[in-house]
Amino acid sequence: MIKVNSEHILEILASEYPDAKCELSHNTPFELLVATILSAQCTDVRVNIITSDLFKMYNKPDDFASMELEKLEELIRSCGFYKNKAKNIIGASQMIIESFAGNVPDRIEELLKLPGVGRKTANVVLSNAFSKPAIAVDTHVFRVSKRIGLASGNTPDEVERELMKAIPVSMWSLAHHLLIFHGRRRCAARKPLCEGCCISQFCKYYNKGRKQS
Repeated sequence: MIKVNSEHILEILASEYPDAKCELSHNTPFELLVATILSAQCTDVRVNIITSDLFKMYNKPDDFASMELEKLEELIRSCGFYKNKAKNIIGASQMIIESFAGNVPDRIEELLKLPGVGRKTANVVLSNAFSKPAIAVDTHVFRVSKRIGLASGNTPDEVERELMKAIPVSMWSLAHHLLIFHGRRRCAARKPLCEGCCISQFCKYYNKGRKQS
């Protein structure tokens, strides 16, 4: 197995996935915030179906802050955990109005104060809405980065810290998208498509399997 070089791995992945980008449809930081809250335990495809109708009617903090909880629950019902998500979207909207003059904050410390916003959601918003360097660790980033040896942590926060050290700041946001694309298209949780993988020579998971066989 070849020693891990994060920049080289990312260059290979960038060649493999030139279209790697945020796949949540949005036009504003607030729309992205709502979409990212909805995306927990839900596919981007499903979220985009929901928001394609939702954002035509409601797309500003004011629209959600005064909305009846039951109404929003009904609008996002096809998304998993819709009750908690509806509560968090309304709560986040209210806080944005009350504490941030109606604007989504662009600092992680402030984003983390919003209901329903953890580090993953905050980093997605920082990176994609405000073009700030950030690495959002979702299930795909967590799995792929550990398999190829970029990180070894046992929690998303630990993996995030390790990736921030292993990857140049200028590549943080791109790394997030590349690792997600690789996780979705090839490096699945079960039955990953290891044969023909463009970075198998760096992969601890793949090479461990070869040795055992």
